[in-house]
Amino acid sequence: MNHFNFQRGLLWACAATIVNLSAGAAQAQDTIKIGEINSYKAQPAFLEPYRRGWEMALDEVNAAGGVLGKKLEVIARDDNGNPGDSVRVAEELMARERVALLFGGFLSNTGLALTDYAKQHKVFFLAAEPLTDKIVWQNGNKYTYRLRPSTYMLVASVVKEAAKLKKKRWAIVYPNYEYGQSAVASFKTLLKQAQPDVEFVAEQAPPLGKIDAGAVTQALADAKPDAIFNALFAADLGKFVREGNTRGLFDQVEVVSLLTGEPEYLDPLKNEAPQNWIVTGYPWYAINTPEHKKFVDAYRKKFNDTPRNGSLVGYSALMSIVAGIKKAGSTDADKLAAAFSGLKVETPVASIVYRPQDHQSTLGAFVGRTGLKDGRGIMTSFSYVDGASLQLPDAEVKKLRPAD
Repeated sequence: MNHFNFQRGLLWACAATIVNLSAGAAQAQDTIKIGEINSYKAQPAFLEPYRRGWEMALDEVNAAGGVLGKKLEVIARDDNGNPGDSVRVAEELMARERVALLFGGFLSNTGLALTDYAKQHKVFFLAAEPLTDKIVWQNGNKYTYRLRPSTYMLVASVVKEAAKLKKKRWAIVYPNYEYGQSAVASFKTLLKQAQPDVEFVAEQAPPLGKIDAGAVTQALADAKPDAIFNALFAADLGKFVREGNTRGLFDQVEVVSLLTGEPEYLDPLKNEAPQNWIVTGYPWYAINTPEHKKFVDAYRKKFNDTPRNGSLVGYSALMSIVAGIKKAGSTDADKLAAAFSGLKVETPVASIVYRPQDHQSTLGAFVGRTGLKDGRGIMTSFSYVDGASLQLPDAEVKKLRPAD
């Protein structure tokens, strides 16, 4: 090859590279990348439906033209239910994938790790599922908002019903990590306020995912309580219910239980599902509003399955992000944080607002009793409790939350 041909070939190669780089940049500019982090392998019962929920929302948004004239792309990563892995994955999504923002989280400890990451790195983070109060109170920050009702809100939604029982001797069982600990602290405080003569006669706190159900149920039975407050969920709940049924633990006591009415945890129990417990949950089969019916019909058509609570959370989380980006007119973290303050979002079950004072949404809770129908557990006699009615007074929130 002579010198002239070599130079010409080099110029063509450079030009082709520039064209390819430009095309790649243009493609990137036409897409908004969003990072999603969750414990898919560790908590599949909730998070497989949750993933379907945000996938359905993503398809709807992109089919309608995307956001700000750009298509959305969600890049999801698994954190193995480990706070350290949550932060490592967040770093990878930001540095390697160049995502614009983060959402997700399931366990309270991983949610807190991502909340701190958002603060330290000035990245917008929507905590979709983690329930710990600390996300919006003690560890709250400018860049973090939360969709689901907090632990305090869920407890507040059932305490009124618990007090109506007029039971004096209460036993308590919960998973021994942040969510369970904060749920019990709130329950004790709020029930004492409503019923000063209440006594807590037994407390069982097995490690998350490692319950010795026989020993736990026997210890509770030995205390001879009038009522039980339960915060167990997932596999721990199933083992507790089955062992309690076998030993007759629930025959003569009232049970107030967080999360048990969610199909994720009720469906696997089939005809062993507990009866007449006071629970929070998601009775998708009996919510008859047009908005909810549209959501259920679309979900069934897309996945040939019925929605779970995770489906509702995943769908509402991505739709919240879309509403925030539209309001901000940008994916800039500071602009998004400002846009989410007071942001109104329509979900399939309610209109919600992300509160300026603590970044908590006003998504509420369905509270009712458990029952059996056609060999499976359901919620009966339920009502929706608006999340706005379950909040601490603003003065109390201000004491708990650091200045942004």
